[in-house]
Amino acid sequence: MSAPTLDKIYGVLKECYDPEIPVSILDLGLIYNIEIQDNTVLVIMTLTARGCPMSRRISEDVKNKLEALPEISKADVQIVWDPQWTPEMISPEGRRILGMD
Repeated sequence: MSAPTLDKIYGVLKECYDPEIPVSILDLGLIYNIEIQDNTVLVIMTLTARGCPMSRRISEDVKNKLEALPEISKADVQIVWDPQWTPEMISPEGRRILGMD
């Protein structure tokens, strides 16, 4: 089994959304770090707000979609609050979708 590539992982993260916002978690700037070791992936991410009622759903969606890749045997998703997310972290594509440009 070959190791997963960052391009494949980014492709998966572009398909993960906060159900309340029509922009991928990648374009929202919620992904802080991705570590790949053999066939295991660790994703360090945040959410737009601490009390986000969708936090479990979003992290499970990331985990399930990553583990659906044949190159990934295990995905660990850790939610952190430092640094705190701000709207400035939204990508240019996300800003365009949200009408912020």
